[in-house]
Amino acid sequence: MTNHTLSVADAIRTRRTVRHYRPDPIPDDALATLLELAVQAPSSWNLQDRSIVVVTDDEGRDGLTWATGGQPQPREAPVVLVFVAEPQSWRDDHSDVYDRARRNGAWDDEFIALFSAASTAFQEDLDRRGLLREYAVKDAVIAASFLMLAATELGLATSPMNGWDEAKVKKVIGIGDRDDLAIALLMSVGYPAEERRHPGRRAMERNVFYGQHGAFCGQRGAKESAARRE
Repeated sequence: MTNHTLSVADAIRTRRTVRHYRPDPIPDDALATLLELAVQAPSSWNLQDRSIVVVTDDEGRDGLTWATGGQPQPREAPVVLVFVAEPQSWRDDHSDVYDRARRNGAWDDEFIALFSAASTAFQEDLDRRGLLREYAVKDAVIAASFLMLAATELGLATSPMNGWDEAKVKKVIGIGDRDDLAIALLMSVGYPAEERRHPGRRAMERNVFYGQHGAFCGQRGAKESAARRE
């Protein structure tokens, strides 16, 4: 494990997707830290409508190898995390969320009452439009992104995996009969057995726009200069 602390910027720039891992186990305290930081990620309406299944045993990782079509990450990495989206969890009791916010001094009773009503109305609208799953998956993927950066700081490698059969993954983690749950992402975590070089990214002018899609950031300065001349 690395002994120095990376900045968030350094973690973003140095993280690489790793497919091959050493068999070395991840220390319990390191894994606990990763999971704690992952659940700190933001979620829509603070519903925290995602969960993480930690798979470390041989049988479970073999099952996920099967579910991913034989990819090496679940077989080689000592830990595979399954990020589960919970699209229907907004219907559950969230009094514990409100109690914690109240104790932390973040929300008072008036805010909680207004927030709860607005959240329910928002989720009901998503339900009518068939978007509950999409929103829950987004929340789960945000949590996964937090965990990837935390793992990089601890000297661990990760591979976010999107190539899997959902029915098979659900069977492996014991939710094969849960139509109310969805698989958002799989992520292998461990010590790398390979060095991956950064392939580079497109210039920002290709992907970053201002105001409207297609308004290249390289044009922004020219437009602003022209506006000042007018």
